[in-house]
Amino acid sequence: MDLATTIQNIERSSSALTTQSLTRMDERLPWFRDLPAEQRSMVTLVAQAGVRQFLEWLRSSGDDLGTSDMVFEAAPLELARAISLQHTVALIQVVIDVVEEQVPQLAADGEDDQLRESVLRFSREIAFAAARVYARAAETRGAWDARLQAMLVDALLRGDNSDELISRAAALGWSETQTITVVCGATPGGEATLVLHSVQRAARRLGLDILAGVHGARLVLLLGGVKEPVEIVEKLTGQFGDGPIVVGPTVTGLADASASALAAVAGHRAAPAWPDAPRPVTAMQLLPERAIAGDEAARQGLREGVFQTLRRAGGELLETMDAFIASGGVLEGTARELYVHPNTVRYRLRRIQEVTGFSPTDPHEAFVLRVGLTIGRLENSPVTRRSRS
Repeated sequence: MDLATTIQNIERSSSALTTQSLTRMDERLPWFRDLPAEQRSMVTLVAQAGVRQFLEWLRSSGDDLGTSDMVFEAAPLELARAISLQHTVALIQVVIDVVEEQVPQLAADGEDDQLRESVLRFSREIAFAAARVYARAAETRGAWDARLQAMLVDALLRGDNSDELISRAAALGWSETQTITVVCGATPGGEATLVLHSVQRAARRLGLDILAGVHGARLVLLLGGVKEPVEIVEKLTGQFGDGPIVVGPTVTGLADASASALAAVAGHRAAPAWPDAPRPVTAMQLLPERAIAGDEAARQGLREGVFQTLRRAGGELLETMDAFIASGGVLEGTARELYVHPNTVRYRLRRIQEVTGFSPTDPHEAFVLRVGLTIGRLENSPVTRRSRS
């Protein structure tokens, strides 16, 4: 391909081609006019590099097609973050259109068709180069996001101060004002970046605001602004590996998110003690298993939520619960023990459920109540108080 005269013409017109291209972008692309000056200057650098690279490509007779990637070396990742791939393709199209319009003035006699063919071939290579740049940027961003999210999960589990948590979350575009529910389950395995990519893709399908982190063998999710977290997590079970999935309590803002995270992780650790637990299961449902496993927050929750609550509600509820446990959960036996009518026992059992949130007639919730009473009495006994002092 002998385009020596044409190459000289393009070289002399390179600045004019760049200026015309930028003017055309202003005319055709409203979003380009709204770009900040710094980002517009990036586009100018890339446009100039494109013309220079086209000249080099013509001089090499179009053999070195791989050099088209060099067009984006002026501002690769910065451009990819500021402008979408779709917008980049639109910019490339404008430059190509301007060059094609100038072919009659740029091409030497008899070289018009050759130059048009060269422009089309080079534009194809530039489009492929743009796709490669954006793919690399996406991989880099994905790996960085995975690290940031893992750091946020670590900070939550360490109980770092809220300012640091908010700072880390802000870097991931997370809003501080929404409610947060932390979920913990086994990771499905594989590279953390791919696991998180799969989670985010599922979240987009469901319209959810999610942050996620792989913490050792666990996958930890932060759900933002979710009203029915258990129902939502049921739709996300495929993102986890085998085993229990534990939903922590819903809290307001990142300042209290550590409590939800610690409850979810403690619940995940204790969940094997309840083989028939639902999947997902709440950390609240796992209070007795967590307490037995040594979770102090669960012990306090049971002491306050069961023992102290029943004691404040009146001695008859506490007495009825003790008798119901002693009778093996038999209604008539409880009534005989207390010298009351079975309907009175039924009423008191309903009241116990109302004040504690746990039903004495449900096997596992009765276990919650029993462990709660045990912990409350142990920690309230004079012997225990003296040994602590």
